[in-house]
Amino acid sequence: MATTTQETTRPPRRLDDVPGWFPVLDQVLFDWFLSRQEEAGTRGDLLEVGTYMGKSAIFTARHLRPGETYTVCDLFEGDAPDDANRAESTKSYSKLTRGIFEQNYLAFHEELPRILQGPSSVVPTEVAPGSCRFVHVDASHLYEHVHGDIRAARELLVPDGIVVLDDFRSEHTPGVSIAAWEAVLNGGLNPICLSTQKLYGTWGDAEPVQEALMEMIKQRTDCHLSTQTAAGHRIVRLKSKGMQAPQFPPARYADVPAEPEPASAPPPATHATPPRRPSRVRRVARDLLPPVLTRAIRKAMN
Repeated sequence: MATTTQETTRPPRRLDDVPGWFPVLDQVLFDWFLSRQEEAGTRGDLLEVGTYMGKSAIFTARHLRPGETYTVCDLFEGDAPDDANRAESTKSYSKLTRGIFEQNYLAFHEELPRILQGPSSVVPTEVAPGSCRFVHVDASHLYEHVHGDIRAARELLVPDGIVVLDDFRSEHTPGVSIAAWEAVLNGGLNPICLSTQKLYGTWGDAEPVQEALMEMIKQRTDCHLSTQTAAGHRIVRLKSKGMQAPQFPPARYADVPAEPEPASAPPPATHATPPRRPSRVRRVARDLLPPVLTRAIRKAMN
């Protein structure tokens, strides 16, 4: 599939070269949830709503199996549906273009995913109900949009599918927090676990997934685990303790020599430093003392 624009940046050589917010703990969790589905024989498509420059999309695509479709949706450089969303996009994502996303993605994968360029409200009309096993919601942070994205995720997921809600507790995203916990309290969403940035949940039975997850975490020494009960839900909280990211293959450009950094400009010319005038003691010694004593004093003062 050809790219749609010629605007590019320097191609990434490894996943960490792709700009974006995808902490190591969430990489471990994405890998675990997706692998568990595959081992259990769960079939379904993958969906990411809000993809930025592609970091989490590139990672998730490694779990795409034959017969499944991976769909990503983002405004990219397109028009936002309302003034509030337009202001948010201009402030936080002004450098994002579809061309940059495609270049980053194709550095790691042979083919692009199915791309929906537009607001997240187009997703329910383009993705079939009950067709997805994993949905990552990371688009607008405005309550009205997140509320709609969560409602769409419920319709699109298979019964035990997994939804991941980004920025559910960041100080600058209260709209996401309200929409996420509203879904838990009133919308039937069962939280599985919380990372620093994301809420993982299901509209199916969360308990067997939680039990398997906690058993996995207890085998590790690089993740802190704690549990609480709130509003009838068991809340599993996870925090990285020096976790290492899962192994991820390098980009196709990894063996290409890096372009040399442009040479820095030479420093501006400066006037030569004027010769230092001899001190008053040196002048007196030179004028009044015999040469032998003058040389001795000069040597002692140097």
